[in-house]
Order: sequence, then C-alpha cells, then structure tokens
Amino acid sequence: MSIRTIEPTNPTPPAGWKRTELPLRIAILGWARLAAQGREGSGYNLNCSELAAGLSLSGHRVSYLRSGMTYSVRPGMRISPLERWRGIACYDLINSPNLSPASSNFTNMAQEMSSPDQSRLVVQWLDAVGAQVVHVHSLEGYGLDTIQRIRESGRPVVITPHNYWYGCPQVDLLRHETDVCMDYEGGRACVGCLPPVNIRRLKTVRGIEQSAERAIGGYWSYLFKSVYLHVKPRLGRIIKRRPKDEDEGPTVLAPDGVREFVSAPVDEELALGYEVNDAAAHSGRVMIEYPTASKEKPVQLGRSPADQNERFVSSDVHLRVVNDYGRRRASGIEALNAASLVTPPSRFVLRAMEAMGMDPQVGRHVRLGQPHFDQINRSVRRSPYYDRPAWTPADGRPLRLGFWGTTRNNKGVEILVQAILNMPRDVRQRCHFLIHAAGWDWPFRKRLLKFPEVSFWGGYDPLHLIGGAREFDVGVLPFVWFENSPLVLLEFLHAGKFVISSRLGGPPEWIVEPGQDHAHPLGNGLCFPGGDSAALSDRIAAIVSGSVALPSARQVHQVSQLRSYPEHVAEVESIYHELVGNKAATAAVSGGRAISAVDAGEPVAAALRPAVQH
Repeated sequence: MSIRTIEPTNPTPPAGWKRTELPLRIAILGWARLAAQGREGSGYNLNCSELAAGLSLSGHRVSYLRSGMTYSVRPGMRISPLERWRGIACYDLINSPNLSPASSNFTNMAQEMSSPDQSRLVVQWLDAVGAQVVHVHSLEGYGLDTIQRIRESGRPVVITPHNYWYGCPQVDLLRHETDVCMDYEGGRACVGCLPPVNIRRLKTVRGIEQSAERAIGGYWSYLFKSVYLHVKPRLGRIIKRRPKDEDEGPTVLAPDGVREFVSAPVDEELALGYEVNDAAAHSGRVMIEYPTASKEKPVQLGRSPADQNERFVSSDVHLRVVNDYGRRRASGIEALNAASLVTPPSRFVLRAMEAMGMDPQVGRHVRLGQPHFDQINRSVRRSPYYDRPAWTPADGRPLRLGFWGTTRNNKGVEILVQAILNMPRDVRQRCHFLIHAAGWDWPFRKRLLKFPEVSFWGGYDPLHLIGGAREFDVGVLPFVWFENSPLVLLEFLHAGKFVISSRLGGPPEWIVEPGQDHAHPLGNGLCFPGGDSAALSDRIAAIVSGSVALPSARQVHQVSQLRSYPEHVAEVESIYHELVGNKAATAAVSGGRAISAVDAGEPVAAALRPAVQH
C-alpha cells in the first residue's frame, strides 16, 4: 500500500534561535490534532505541539501522525495527509482498530495489546516519510505492539508519558475516577472502572459524522447534528411517556395530584432590602440557596495519606495478572521496555513505572519547557514588584488564591469547594478565591453563591495565563491523582507564585516548603495530603495569619527548578542525536555541553539499545 506524503518545511526562526548543523527526520506519534494544541488533548498536546514546532525551527524535518480519532464510512485502514502546521507535516490514521482518547477504548483491550495490521501500517508510514527517530507522546489510538515493530525496523524510539496509560487504561491511576487505585487486583479492579463503551457503534457514529462533514462541510454537518441531539431526547420522552427532565428544579406530586416545583428556601433577610444589621456578628454569607438537582450532587473524592506516593512505589501488588486488563498492563510495560528511552516530565512517573516492571535503565527524567512559561516568567521579571512579597497580613486587601484547571474529578476543584464551605469565617473573609475551571462549573457555582469571596471565571488558554498571573497571589492545586505533567504548577512557579499543592505524584518534586532550603528559607509552596480539604484550609489559614510568609517572585524563581523552552528543545534534540549516534551533535546542541540525565540526578540510559526480541 502506497502512502501519499507531504514534505515538512522549516519556518524562519526568530533572532537568536539556534539552528542544527545535522538535521534529522523526526516522526512524532499522538492522538490529538497538533494544530489544536491545548484545545484537544490538554497539556499533553500543548507540550507535544510546541516541542514539534521548536524542532522544526531548529531545522529538523518533523512529521506527525495521529490515530484513533478519524473514521470514515469507506472501509479500510489507511494514512492520509491532513495539513502542514508550523512546518510540521501532519497525517491522520483513518479507521484505526483502537479508538482515542483512552476512555473510548476501555473495553477493547485485545486490540489495544496487539494490532499487527495497524503496526505494520505505521512502520510503512515511517518508511515513507524517511523517519530516523520516533518520539511517542501518546500511544492512545494505537496497539501497544507498535513500539516493538518500530524498534525492529531499526529506529530508536523515545516515549514521553504524560500520564499512566501504559500501566492503566483509565489513564490516571484512579478507580472510578474518584480514588487513587493502589491495587488493581491483577486487573479485576479494572472491570467496570469506566462506563462501558460500544466500540463498534462508536466507530460507526464517528465514521458517519466525519464522512458527512467531509462531504457537505462543517457548518451543515454541525447544524444537522445539533438538531438531532435537540430533538432525540424529546422524542424519547414522548414515545416512552416520561416526564421532562428536572432542568427547571426538582418537583413533587402534591396531595391533590398536581405536580409542583419545590421552591428554594425564602431568604431570611428578604425584608431588609439592602440594609445590613450586625455586620460584625453575621456569618458573612449571602443568603441565596438554589435547589440542587440529582445530577448536580457533589462527587465524593478519595482522600490520600501524606505518604501515598511512597506507598504506591513500594507496593508489591503491581505485577499481578489475572485477566485481560492485567495482561494489558504487562503489555504496556513491555512496550516501555522495548523503547530506547522513556522520558517523563516527573521522577515519580519513573518510580511508578518501575514498580510496575519497567527497566530502570530505560528511564530518564526530562523537565518541561514551554514558550508561554517563558513569556509568563519574562513578564514577572519586568514587573516593578518583582522583589516585593506577593501579600502580607498587613496589606489592606484580601489574599487572592487562584485555581486554574478543569472541572474533571482528578483536578480536585471539589476539594477546594469543600475547603471554602468549611473554612472559618475569619479566614474566608480575608481571602478572595478566583476559580478558573474549564467545563460544567454551574453545580460548583450554586454551592458557593452564598460567599461573596468567591469568583468563577470559566476556562482559559495559555495567552490568558500571561496576564492572569497578575490577578492572584497564591496558586492552589488540589488534585486527587498522581499528577504527572505539572503544567499548571510550572505556570504558577514561572509566574513567581507561592503554591499550595496536593502531595501526590510529581508536583512535590518542585515544592520547597518553608525551612527546607537554608539558602531560601521562605520556600515556594506548601503540600497537603491529596483529597484532604481540612488540611488545605489549614494551609490557607497559615498564610492568612502570617505564620507562613510569602516570598517575592524573585525568591520563588531562585528556589524553583525551572527549564526554559529553548533548553527543553535542546535537551530533546540532544537525546535524538545521542540515540542515532551523532556524538558531536549531542555536545554541539547545547553549546558544547549536552544536557544529560546526570543533571537531573538520574542514571544514564544506554545511548542506543537494541530492539527487544521475542
């Protein structure tokens, strides 16, 4: 089967950007559309896309393949050119046997473990684009046997895991998306962990929708789909004679047989108008209560002990195999061991994967750098307040705390909401909570409307972060999973912000608590046990009271281990040259000093390991 190719190009780099003297042909694998950046695939795709763009600026020829998202009513698996974005030649693998993202493929473990036809097609594409080295940022949408097939073709493979997909098809090592999964029971605990998906139906639906979009255009396709989705539930209610959903508030059946709405409680201060009595003794709550529909009830998230990281990596339960999910985990670790190098952004991921059976010699910690990190950092350094503490108790304004993330359970906005709800009044009233949570945030808003100290700002993008960092003093990261790629943490630290973070996964590696570093006694943050809203409230109270003093942005920068975007691109480029044997280029990339695993305190992996043979 022939594959039509498009040639990558190299945009003109800005002044000072270092061009390579030994350009490589680099292939990158993922599932999200590269041009969508953080809008599809979130932080993983933002990092992947910016790295690809940086390599292109350096003079390398970069091609990108996505899989598991594009389907067609025309049968047959194939690879087609999609577009050229910032010089990168982008391709689509159409009609993949594996769906992406991972949640769509959760009941398709046999194909996820081995899809030989797909793997052969990927290698054919690598041959067609002339790839010398392959960098996998996500293997969702592919078979796990893909890595071995690529290695057998003679190419080195770098894998950068941005989550735990290789050891957990749920991705986050969360059970039912609420509790850290400490024992997957050989695969038994995976059964039913996510809602079941009809794989064949989903592929068919995607094929019909996407074929229609290609045939009649995005506007008309979107219009027809919107009408269908609007009409379908109403037809279902008519046919099945079901009452309307409780979208206007809960209802009850009165004694006289009439259905009536359950009214919200009457405001106890209704008669006051806007007058205020006994302000000092009042709770400070605005007396507004909205009835909560059943689908808006808060989710109970798991609470972790302070040493959850250590418990996970020291556990001996990770190698058990009792079913297909257990075998799938073994296949995922086998894929990592077949790679030339595994380069996650945090050391914890290395330790977690090693606990699951990954060879320690294949791992190397590579810190992230992003253009918007550097833009945020430069903005702060140019501020006249760079050397001033962000806030002190003597300031005549509240302490401003910022949450930046999504409403997904793993990000833990529910933990922050619980902390605010149960916080002592005198602490809460000295704070202003600024919540940037992309997604359906109305249930959270309902519960916090009573507090004038809380503002919801909706979603955000990297450009917003550059200016938005000036609007708060302390960043809050209350996630409940083993966070890996700590983009928001790094955004906070580049902005010179003190951070309150869950002690789970990778972020504690960046947090220096007050008193830990004698040269920088104020540190750059505080940790608390994941899911413990009372502990989060205590950390906030310590800052409000002044028992924990906030550092200046300069002091945060001095104590934080940060890497610039040019340094990150140079380090990855150095790894490629190392793996293909260009020793001179390895040193030249970083001005005579190759950035290696030794810098991060990690064992150095072999430069070029042979493919694993079965």
